[in-house]
Amino acid sequence: MKNVKAIGLLFLALMIGLAAAVYAASWASRQGNIASNKVVVAAVDIELGSKVNPQMLTTTDWPSGSVPPGAFKDIKELQDRVVKVSVLRGDALLERKLAPAGTQGGLSAVIAQGKRAMTVRVNDVVGVAGFALPGNYVDVMVNAQQDKARGEEGKQISKTVLEHVLVLAVAQESGRDDTKPKVVSAVTLELTLEDSEKLDLARSVGTLSLVLRNQVDKKTVATAGITKSQLFGEKEIPPAAMKVVATGKPRVFASKPVLPPAPAAECVEVIQNGSRALNCF
Repeated sequence: MKNVKAIGLLFLALMIGLAAAVYAASWASRQGNIASNKVVVAAVDIELGSKVNPQMLTTTDWPSGSVPPGAFKDIKELQDRVVKVSVLRGDALLERKLAPAGTQGGLSAVIAQGKRAMTVRVNDVVGVAGFALPGNYVDVMVNAQQDKARGEEGKQISKTVLEHVLVLAVAQESGRDDTKPKVVSAVTLELTLEDSEKLDLARSVGTLSLVLRNQVDKKTVATAGITKSQLFGEKEIPPAAMKVVATGKPRVFASKPVLPPAPAAECVEVIQNGSRALNCF
């Protein structure tokens, strides 16, 4: 009786194994029959701004139904093209990842249409302790002396002049895959032409600071800046009264001093030749 049960269990196990083998063979056959296309992918990691050559590329089979838009089938189509983003090994080379045909390699290839690249000198404090890396976004703050208004002294003010500015490179490095802080002497920013003018003026009138911001935070906040008296909670003292005289130079006029009252005088009435006169001493 025991032998019959053992034989039955063994037969059942054989049938289950056979069914699994048949199913696996059928699945493999279906996978082999799926239509595929050759797609060009990166054979090595490619840094942004690099010019592509055949040694950096290879082809792989890609299911026809999931070929990404802008993919390439022939390596020759990518000869001397420049990548404007970093491409990791195994990633497909797509048209949107490439600079326009004929673009030379280097940082200029990764600058967005209508933008400019401008470099500013920084130190370990201004450069956010080295955490302002390529691909990050920063705000630019300037600390400067305001122009003197009539009757007032120029005030020291700190104000944010640019917001959500992309860091293209630090020193001479533009790779965006590194997360280790780098203390450098210069940072290159991507700006519009108008913002480039603002930054050029700001660095000539005061000292600049970079403020690191969240990469997904695109909200801008308009501020009036802050002066030294506001920072320390001091009350604003109104300027002294000023008056412009003929020389064109401002002169401060003090209030008229108050004199003590004059002592009472003694008077004598004098009558002479029919006329009267009052003489006071």
